Amino acid sequence: MKNINLFVPKFRTEEVLEEIRCCLDKGWTGLGFKTVEIENEWKKYTGLPNAHFLNSATSGLHLAVKILKDVNKWSDGDEIITTPLTFVSTNHAIIYENMNPVFADVDEYLCLDPKDVEQKITKKTKAIIFVGVGGNTGRLNDIIDLCEKYNLKLILDAAHMSGTFIKTGNKVEHVGNKSDVTVFSFQAVKNLPTSDSGMICFKNDDYDSLSRKLSWLGIDKDTYQRTNDKGTYKWEYEIVDIGFKYHGNSIAASMGLVGLKYLEEDNSRRREICNMYEEGFKNTNIKFVPIHTDCVKPSRHLFQIVVNNRDKMMELLNEYGIYPGVHYRDNTLYNVYKNHYGTCPNSHKISEKIISLPLHMSLTDDDINYVIKKVIEIDKKIN
Repeated sequence: MKNINLFVPKFRTEEVLEEIRCCLDKGWTGLGFKTVEIENEWKKYTGLPNAHFLNSATSGLHLAVKILKDVNKWSDGDEIITTPLTFVSTNHAIIYENMNPVFADVDEYLCLDPKDVEQKITKKTKAIIFVGVGGNTGRLNDIIDLCEKYNLKLILDAAHMSGTFIKTGNKVEHVGNKSDVTVFSFQAVKNLPTSDSGMICFKNDDYDSLSRKLSWLGIDKDTYQRTNDKGTYKWEYEIVDIGFKYHGNSIAASMGLVGLKYLEEDNSRRREICNMYEEGFKNTNIKFVPIHTDCVKPSRHLFQIVVNNRDKMMELLNEYGIYPGVHYRDNTLYNVYKNHYGTCPNSHKISEKIISLPLHMSLTDDDINYVIKKVIEIDKKIN
């Protein structure tokens, strides 16, 4: 029987080991060295003005909310509009800073519905967090317009969007160039996988500088900066704020530097796989989540189908050696967010029907056709 998993990260092992060997030979595995390299390479690739390498995207989301709150003097209890259809770290970041998440519903792209977002803007609204589920931009351009109209900050949770390019007007660019801050994930199963890490990209240079201090416990100079080329160590530093241990390290950065070299190639294969899925499900009862026309080059982190009997479908797929996933459970179903239950009916409904099919670099065309065949067979059997 086949064994087709949802995610299988692909690492170029020898190249990664060579990058890591450089760290070991230099005697530098922590903050600095390779973390500086990946920040510079990420800025070149995305065209974003700033990039700071962190230990996770969750850390980046927390820093994004904290810095915008502190600098703009938002108050406890102020509101950030967000989506219920996301990994919980998106919304935990709001709670960390004693602000209130206001959930807006999702559209057919599983991204924020701008119409519902606008209806939920109040005098206490300070920002919108937009999540590009699966690498899809959805109606991000409309959300950008809303932020400009109501003078709101835009936090782009781009955990799935490494390599997603969007058309805004006549210009095509990597996502993040119109956001106040963008956070990417390089967690182990993402398109650009490391052990775990992320990148926070502020539009504002001063906010970027602040993020570097806050991610290193509020210390104004990291250890790498305090060691010159001759190895002389300048021990003295200042603590400018109560910060966190959120910075990335050179081992994870080494993995990311290699992955970035292959990101375009890998994402191209992901799009091929998704095209095969879409073609295979044409003229069947299987519906799949579409890609918005503004999303001219999606990263395709996920391929999601919508079925009526989701749990039974997944159970039977497992029997055939196919192991899909769910992205995501409506967050208002969790106890910590249950007070918001009922505010987003479409999200609640769709979260009980979506399945993420296997999508990774180790899939063969035969694997994909096998998955398509079994999904169609099972759907006919249970519906």
